[in-house]
Amino acid sequence: MSLYLLYEFASGYALFNCHGIDEIGQNSEAARNSVADLTRFGKVVQLVAFNPFESALDALNQISAVSEGQMTEELQNFLSLNFPSVGKKPKFSLGVSEPKLGSHIFEVTKIPCQSNEFVLELLRGVRLHIDRFIENLKPGDLEKAQLGLGHSYSRAKVKFNVNRVDNMVIQAIFLLDTLDKDVNSFSMRVREWYSWHFPELVKIVNDNYLYAKVAKYVDNKSELSEDKLPGLIDLVGDEDKAKEIVEAAKASMGQDLSPVDLINVKLFAQRVMDLAEYRKKLYDYLVAKMSDIAPNLAALIGEVVGARLISHAGSLTNLAKCPSSTLQILGAEKALFRALKTRGNTPKYGLIFHSSFIGRASARNKGRMARYLANKCSIASRIDCFLDKNTTAFGDKLREQVEERLDFYDKGVAPRKNIDVMKVAIGNVDKEEMDVEETPVQPSTKKSKKKKSTEMDVDEAPTEPSTKKSKKTKSKDSISNGDVATNGDSTAKKKKSRKSD
Repeated sequence: MSLYLLYEFASGYALFNCHGIDEIGQNSEAARNSVADLTRFGKVVQLVAFNPFESALDALNQISAVSEGQMTEELQNFLSLNFPSVGKKPKFSLGVSEPKLGSHIFEVTKIPCQSNEFVLELLRGVRLHIDRFIENLKPGDLEKAQLGLGHSYSRAKVKFNVNRVDNMVIQAIFLLDTLDKDVNSFSMRVREWYSWHFPELVKIVNDNYLYAKVAKYVDNKSELSEDKLPGLIDLVGDEDKAKEIVEAAKASMGQDLSPVDLINVKLFAQRVMDLAEYRKKLYDYLVAKMSDIAPNLAALIGEVVGARLISHAGSLTNLAKCPSSTLQILGAEKALFRALKTRGNTPKYGLIFHSSFIGRASARNKGRMARYLANKCSIASRIDCFLDKNTTAFGDKLREQVEERLDFYDKGVAPRKNIDVMKVAIGNVDKEEMDVEETPVQPSTKKSKKKKSTEMDVDEAPTEPSTKKSKKTKSKDSISNGDVATNGDSTAKKKKSRKSD
């Protein structure tokens, strides 16, 4: 059986024919070592046909299809023109570098394809000597084509990356966690710095953000008087607490600071306030992105925990591929491997421990609750990954199921079955689609037609509504004399029939 080789590179498609290759020589080391020698390799492998690409865009489309294992129309025409006809028992085969591409070529053209170690060695030799086989190819043309195609292929992969939106969530949650640590550490530094001047303020104001605002507003405690009380009330939000701050400033035991030190404290407090405000904006941005990317997961477990799961898995697709047992211990890998090494108890939860459901469960039910919640999170992530419509119907129903499971553990109330809940969720999604598809103009035209028809009926036949009303009144007045009369008539008829018998 003769062997052909299909070689795709930056300049086009090339087809080679191999002569004098038997099955015994395919596994020998001499055949592999002879690839480096052009005189020996050129006797075995010969160029049959070469089809150059029309442009750089055409090259990008062709190579992208090859990387995905798809045969393009241009490649199909190239093979049909340069290959002999395929009979019932073909006497040749085609060697390709990608097995997926070979299977697709066989499905369409019925050309038998193979991709093994020997074929890859031959293609390595073709790649090594390709500039010698094609006559019109200049020395620097191939390198330029490879460089341009490599840049364009990389840009296309980055541009059309499926997980490119997930990267925004991953970066946002990383930055949010970093900001939380920084704001806490900076707030503690503001407290320690300003406590040298006004130590009593720490016990009065507990919130870090509010403490920085008050420290900036008060500045020098000796200058705090009743005139600044309205502004202090607006900051604190409580009149009693504002008066307490003023009274504490009068009897404070802190030392006096120089104007330069107070300026530095105020500037640092302003920076902490700016960081806290930016943290709020970043949280709103994360909530908006999670509602677009994973609405059901966010509705089930919350935006922050859902974003941490996505970022730890790498993407929403990777999270959807994880089974629920893996999702349950995401973030507790060190504890898991330590438990496996020491033969101890494995962890029951990882990142999902931050969910409110685990905290609300009792100590003996935390493990079962974590397993159940991981199951529902796995379902929600798969729905978000593969569902085209952006909806929170499934996430809301899954959250209801988790609430019912909590009630079942605490009170013994039997929860609903999953199939019944999912049917309700699918019905809600169908209703949303129907509401979106209906235009606001159609109901108004229907109502107007109904009104016109009722008006015509009233004008033409005024007696019809009275008959309908009389029927309705008969049905409504069933307890009145009508029922008694009908019952009496029926009994009289029965008596007559008995007498006649």
